Amino acid sequence: MSDKFFYKGRQDARQHHTAYGGFQTNASQKSGSKKYPLTLVVTSEARKKEVEAQVAAAKLHATISVDTREGAVESVNELTAILNKTGTVTTAKSPSRNDACTCGSGLKFKKCCD
Repeated sequence: MSDKFFYKGRQDARQHHTAYGGFQTNASQKSGSKKYPLTLVVTSEARKKEVEAQVAAAKLHATISVDTREGAVESVNELTAILNKTGTVTTAKSPSRNDACTCGSGLKFKKCCD
C-alpha cells in the first residue's frame, strides 16, 4: 500500500448559495401579473380612469386606489417603469483579425481595415 495522502477536498457540508446570499433563483414574481399586481395611488377619479386605460392597453393588472387627502402624492412609478422599458439591444459582431474584410477587397481584416 502506498504511503501517499490523497486530499479529497472539504468534507463539511456547505450551505446552499441562496441561503445566505439572498439571491432569487426563481424569477416568478413578475410585476403586473394577476398574482403580483401593481400597486398604484392616484389623486382623483378622472386620473384613475386614465391610469386604468393605460394598464388595460399594456395588458397588465393593477390595484389602483384614490387618495383625495390634502397634499396627497400620486404614485405610479411602477407603471411608468414598465411602460418605458426598452427592448434588448443587440450589436453586430465585428470581424476578427483573420476574417475576410467587409469592404470586399479580398484581404484579411488585419491587413486591410484594421
